[in-house]
Formats: sequence, structure tokens, C-alpha cells
Amino acid sequence: MQKRRVVVTGVGLVTALGTGTEETWKALCEGRSGVTRITRFDATQFSTQIAAEIKDFDPLRWFDKKDIKKMDSFIHYAVAAADGAMKQAGLTISSELAERTGVFIGSGIGGFTIIEREHQAFLEGGPKKISPFFIPSSIINLAAGQVSIRFGARGPNSAPCTACSSGAHAVGDAFRVISRADADVMICGGSEAAVTPMGVGGFAAMRALSTRNEEPHRASRPFDKDRDGFVVGEGAGVLVLEDLELAKKRGAQIIAELVGYGMSGDAFHITLPPDDGNGAHRVMLNALTDAGVRPGQIDYINAHGTSTPPNDRIETCAIRRLFGEHAPRVAISSTKSMIGHLLGAAGAVEAGITSLVVERGVIPPTINYEIPDPDCDLDYVPNKSRKANVRYALSNSFGFGGTNAALLFKKYEG
Repeated sequence: MQKRRVVVTGVGLVTALGTGTEETWKALCEGRSGVTRITRFDATQFSTQIAAEIKDFDPLRWFDKKDIKKMDSFIHYAVAAADGAMKQAGLTISSELAERTGVFIGSGIGGFTIIEREHQAFLEGGPKKISPFFIPSSIINLAAGQVSIRFGARGPNSAPCTACSSGAHAVGDAFRVISRADADVMICGGSEAAVTPMGVGGFAAMRALSTRNEEPHRASRPFDKDRDGFVVGEGAGVLVLEDLELAKKRGAQIIAELVGYGMSGDAFHITLPPDDGNGAHRVMLNALTDAGVRPGQIDYINAHGTSTPPNDRIETCAIRRLFGEHAPRVAISSTKSMIGHLLGAAGAVEAGITSLVVERGVIPPTINYEIPDPDCDLDYVPNKSRKANVRYALSNSFGFGGTNAALLFKKYEG
């Protein structure tokens, strides 16, 4: 069966740079950092005291006051991002379309805030103090559940949980659902809200986080020689994907075409990728093969680029291996330098950003790139955004356990 073409018609973003796609996009292009000292809780005893927190989010814009405490923040963010994406797509789900519209929204961690709150209630008052909403407010699939309820989407419904690849896998899996005609519209992405004592404390205990506490804005520095770890971010990214013929029929504005999706597993280590970048190399190659695109056609890569010493070096190695002589000509940037690492939401937020790069012809920079690393010797679009005609763009996501995803976007040309 011939695969159907799939296009992006809506992008909704909630990040530390702003609640809304345009707020985040403007700040990214200006090279602004959303990393600050943690205000959500007292972090003075933590080795890492910085994060990319969301500070302008008002859940009352989307929920009744009585319902807010019945959902963890990662669900709030997912609903807000989905609402933004649906509004941009100009899409209303009719009764005829409902069963052909699905929701795939992933998360790597889910409701940490609620889990910590309810555990404390249990310790202080026993099991009778546990809220009856504890489970449905914190389990990962309730972001997709709440979005489907909000918009009346009765088609395929799922919630990938693949660590830092969750959001990318949600988008890629949704792409496959439409391409094989199991749905016509998919609301897809990822959401995360792990700026909590256990969230930050857990990653800090692994020594995965930056400890540049006195310079929060300079802490996330992918590919820079002085990088010392990632910065936890929070938020959500949701895309509306549609069958091309449906989008054209209803006169939708098409942002980009999604043409390739790759998956791979490292089968190597619980947190580290193999030193030769084999899994990252194969996942990018799989996305290109899926689309029938040659490495020399790629103009831009939104890198996984976490700002950890091994990840950035190994991703660079994988790019060099796949792209060969073309590698130095590919523009690469890590938007994690500005919004931090959104864990399970990262791949979805970055997929949305990558589709906007293709549409708008502007590449956000990798900020804080100051000291070149001999092991990271490609074009990372340092510190200033760049105008460019981007026809094909990749978005990379690599997760703990060696679970990898790559999404390939193309400029829509009719």
C-alpha cells in the first residue's frame, strides 16, 4: 500500500521561554536563555540549584479552579500546548472526524509533583490522606487522555514512555498511523514537569546535571569544551499532524511535511551511548531511508545536544560518520542551550521547532558556545540565529536505555 503524505498544520509550545509557540520562537531566535535559579522549591542543599522553569503559566486559562489540583503540571502543560496547536491548525473535530483523530502524547517521568505530594500526605496522615485523584492525576497516559477528552478525539490513543525520546516517538508513531491510513489527524507530542526535589535530586545524584549555579544563563552549553552537564527543563510540545489531502481540502496552512521516521536501540548501557555513536548513526540513517533522502540533502539538524561531555562528542561522531564530507556543511544547533533538557518532552518540542525552521528559514543558535572542543568540530550555529533556506531538517532524540528516535521534516512544496 502506498504511504499517505503527512503534514504539520499546528505547533503548540510551552517552555521556560514562554507559554505559546510565538513567545518561545521569538526568544529562541534572539538567543535568550530560560535557565534561572530554582524558585519552585528550596534547592540550597542540592549540588544543582538551577533549572529551566516555567514561570508565566496560569492553569486557569485552561481549567476550572476545582480541577487544577486533580492533574499534575505535566498534564496542564500538555493540554495548553495541544490547545495552541489546534488553534494554529484551525481545526475543529467534528463528529465525522472524531473517530479518525487520535492522540499520542508521551512523557518520560509523568506526575512527579503529585507523586511527591501524595507520598508526603501518606507519611503524615496514613492511607486515608491519599487523594482519590492521585492515580489519574499522575500516570503518564492521562496527558493523552485529558487531551482526547478536551477535543473529542476518539481515534488511536497512546502514551510512549521512552525516556528522553518519548515525545519524538509519539510524533513518529503518529506519523506512521496516518501514513498507513489508521487515522486522518493525530494530536501528538510530549510533556514533562520534573523540576521537583526528587526530579532534580535524582539527576544530580547521577552527576548528570550542570553545577554552574552562579551563572544559570551560561550553564547549558552544548558542544562547548567547558560543558559540565545538562539543565532540567519543563514544558510541552504538541503537533497537529494531518493527512495531506485532508489538510488541502479544508484549506489548512501547512507548516512542513513530515517525511521520515527512524528508530534504533543501542543495546549498550543504561545511560551512556556507545562511544562510536552506532545507535545515533543508525537512527538518522533509518529516518533518511524511510524518506528516500540522501545525507547530502540535509540542511539542518536540531541535535539532541544535551550539554553533557559524552553525549555531544558521540552525537558529533555519529553525524560525521553518516554525513561524511557533507557534515561540515550541515547547520546544527541545540535549542536545549536555551530551554534546558525537557526529558520526555524534549523530542516533541524540538520537532515543533524544527518544523518552524523549515517553514520560516531561520535557524535558532546554540548559545554559550564559547570554547571550541576538538571532539566537536562541526557548525553548531554559535550564539546568533541564522537565516537559511532549509529544505530538509532532522530532529534527533536519544534516551536512557539506548532508545533513539529521529524525525525528518521537509519544506512543503505543494
